[in-house]
Amino acid sequence: MSSQTHEVSNQFDELADFNLFASDRSLSRLVQKAGAAWAVPMLETYGCAIASAASYRLAEQANRHVPELRSFDARGRRIDQVEFHPSWHALLAMYRESGLLTLASADARPGRWVAAAAGFYLHYQVEAGTMCPASMTQACVPVLREEAALWAELGAPLLARDYDPRDIPIAQKKSIWIGMGMTEKQGGSDVRSNATVATAQGAGGRGGVYLLRGHKWFFSAPMCDAHLVVARADSGHSCFFVPRWRPDGTRNAVGIQRLKSKVGNRSNASSEVEFDGAWSVMMGEEGHGIRTILTMATLTRLSCVIAAAAILRQCLVQALAYARRRQTFGRRLIEHAIMRSVLADLALESEAGVALAARLAAAYEATDGAGESGVDSAVDSAWKRILTPAAKFYLCKRSVELSAEAMEVFGGNGYIEESVLARLFREAPVNSIWEGSGNVMCLDVLRAIQREPQAAQCLLEDFHRLAGGDARIRIAIDRLRGLLQIPPSELEAQGRVLAQSLVILAQACLLRDAAAVAADPFVATRFEAGWGVVAGAIDTRRIDVEALLDHVFCGEIPATE
Repeated sequence: MSSQTHEVSNQFDELADFNLFASDRSLSRLVQKAGAAWAVPMLETYGCAIASAASYRLAEQANRHVPELRSFDARGRRIDQVEFHPSWHALLAMYRESGLLTLASADARPGRWVAAAAGFYLHYQVEAGTMCPASMTQACVPVLREEAALWAELGAPLLARDYDPRDIPIAQKKSIWIGMGMTEKQGGSDVRSNATVATAQGAGGRGGVYLLRGHKWFFSAPMCDAHLVVARADSGHSCFFVPRWRPDGTRNAVGIQRLKSKVGNRSNASSEVEFDGAWSVMMGEEGHGIRTILTMATLTRLSCVIAAAAILRQCLVQALAYARRRQTFGRRLIEHAIMRSVLADLALESEAGVALAARLAAAYEATDGAGESGVDSAVDSAWKRILTPAAKFYLCKRSVELSAEAMEVFGGNGYIEESVLARLFREAPVNSIWEGSGNVMCLDVLRAIQREPQAAQCLLEDFHRLAGGDARIRIAIDRLRGLLQIPPSELEAQGRVLAQSLVILAQACLLRDAAAVAADPFVATRFEAGWGVVAGAIDTRRIDVEALLDHVFCGEIPATE
C-alpha cells in the first residue's frame, strides 16, 4: 500500500524532557518563602527526573498494565499477592529514594512541609497512582509516633529511603508502606456504621492484641506492609494496626477478595478484603478509633488538595505547550483570542491552587509540634481545620472540570488512551471521593465553624490582614461574614456556597503576595457576577494575557514544525 497519503504534519506529542520544578516560578517562590531554600537542589533534580520522557513512559505503562491479584500459588496455597508491572516499582522507587516521601517527618528544618508538598506535587503531575501508598505512609507517621512499642519497631523502616518491594514480614524489610482501611459497604463515609468486630486476646486495651472479623469494601493499596483499620471493640470503634504478616512469620488472615476496576487511578490497587481472625494491635484509646484514624485522614486530605493542584498544573502546562505549536485556521492555537481566554483562566486557577496547597502545608508544619518552627498558632490552626476540607472540596471539583477543558485543547488527540490529558481526566474525580466526598467536606467545614467559632473569626481577621486595602476582597469578606450569620439549621443547604466562598477568598488573599500578573486578574475575575459557569468565560481586556502565560511556564517548548 502506498504511504504517500499518510504524511504526518501539524501533530505534536505532549511535553516531556523538561524540568517541572525549574519551569514553575510560583512553586519555586513558595518553597523559598517557606524557608526551604535548602530543598531547591533536591526539587530541581527531581523535577528533571520525573518529567523525563522515560518517566512519562513509565506512567503510561503502569496505567496500561494494571495490577493483578494472585490469590494462590502454583500448589494451591493462599498468598493474596498483588503483582505490579515493573514500571510501578520504578516510579515508587524513584520517589522513595529521593527522600521526598519522609521529608516532613524525618527533617526538622523550616519549610520541610512545603518542600515535601512540592515533591508530592511534582510526582503527581506525571503519575498519580503511586502517590496513594505514598500519601498514606506519610500520613500514618504522626499516629504511629504516639504508640511507643509500634514506633520502636516501625520508625526506622518507615523513614528509610531504600525501596523494598518484597512481600515478607516487616522485621525483615529495609522499608515499609502503610495503608488505611475504613470503608465498609453498608456505610461508606459513615464510619460509625462500621461492623467489623475486634475481639481482645487477653486484657486488651491500648497496645493489646485483637483478632478482627469483618469486611472492608475499599481497602487502599492492599500490598502495603500494614494497614490502620477501624473496627468495633467492646467500648466502641477503635483503631488497629493490621500487618500483612503475623509476628510468628505466618500470613495474617487478611483475604483479598478482589481488586476494584476503577475509572482512573488504574496503576494503583484498590481492593475488597475479608478479615477472618486477622491479628492486630489496638492503637490509641479504646472507643476513640475514629478520632485516632482521622488524624491520618486529615493528612491524606491535604494530599488530595496537593494532588488536585498538581492536576491543574499539568493540564495547564500541556495545554499551553500544545497551543503554542498547533496550527488551526492559519494561526497557532494560542493566537486565537478565545483560546487565550481559556488558557488564561486555566493559568489563574493553577496559580491559585498551588498557593493554597502551599499555605495549608505551612499550616500543618506550624502546628505539628516538631522542629524549630513547630509553634502552635491560632491562625495556622484555623487554616488547617477549616480550609483543608474546604480546599479539598473545591480544588478537587475544579480539577475535574478543568482537566476536561485542557483535554479539549487537544481535541480528539486528548481523548485517546495514549494521551497524558486522558489519564489526568480519569484521575481527577477520585480526589473528590477519597477521604470524604464533596458533601462530607462541606459538612466538615460547617462543623468546624460551629464548634470553633473563634477559629472562623481568626480566619476572617487573617483574610482582612492579607487583603490589605483591596476593596473587592474586603467586600467579599463582608459577604462571607453575612453568610456565617445564617442559623446553622439553614446554613447546611448552602454548605457548598460557603466552602467555595472560603476557598476563593483564601486564594485571592494569598495571590496578593504573588506576582501581580496573576494576582490582579484573579481578583478581577473571581468576584465578578456570573463568573465560574464555564472556564474561559472571563473578560480578558483587562488582563495582560501574554505576560500571564509567560509567567506561569518558563520552560522551553520545542519549536513548531
